[in-house]
Amino acid sequence: MALARADLESLLRARRLDRTLTTALPPVDPHDDAALAPFGIPSLDARLGGGLRRGHVSEIVGARSSGRTSLLLQTLAASTTRGELVALVDALDMFDVESAAAAGIDLARLLWIRGHVVTNPGLCADMNQRALEQAIRAFTLVLQAGNFGLVVLDVAEAPAPAIRRLPFTTWMRVQRMVEGSQTACLLVGTEPMARSSAGLTLRLTNRG
Repeated sequence: MALARADLESLLRARRLDRTLTTALPPVDPHDDAALAPFGIPSLDARLGGGLRRGHVSEIVGARSSGRTSLLLQTLAASTTRGELVALVDALDMFDVESAAAAGIDLARLLWIRGHVVTNPGLCADMNQRALEQAIRAFTLVLQAGNFGLVVLDVAEAPAPAIRRLPFTTWMRVQRMVEGSQTACLLVGTEPMARSSAGLTLRLTNRG
């Protein structure tokens, strides 16, 4: 998934989302309700002060079967229902289109970038690490394109050692890209990654 800017432009044009390359959203006012991207679950939004913070890096983390995928689908659905463009960098290529449609996601407003990371790389750990780095490169290209209401990097189920080998400056760079914008930037994983002081980290646990 070596996605260069030209490749991204082609994808956006094919989905009729190419205006994101030339049209920037106005800066976000942190005191405005528009500075938040609700999850679309009233009880959760009320408890968390309205939802995800635009212009910041937030995270949904939890083990398998903790509800993180359902929450991700609900969040994407809420964004497309508001008429926003959304992008999902699906590092492990685990996104299910039928489940997404059933959750209410407007697929015409979704840019889906599929990755090649695998859960058990065996002797191919180096290739897997490169695949993860390519997914992050695609993620940053989409953030640079602008005008997406929500941009998600889903690395849930990626091997923990591969995630930990990523330089912490990766997430600092992502925060600088999204800062002051109207984009809600969301990471989905098993463990916290960005450790952002401004964004939200939502930890989900299995019910025993």
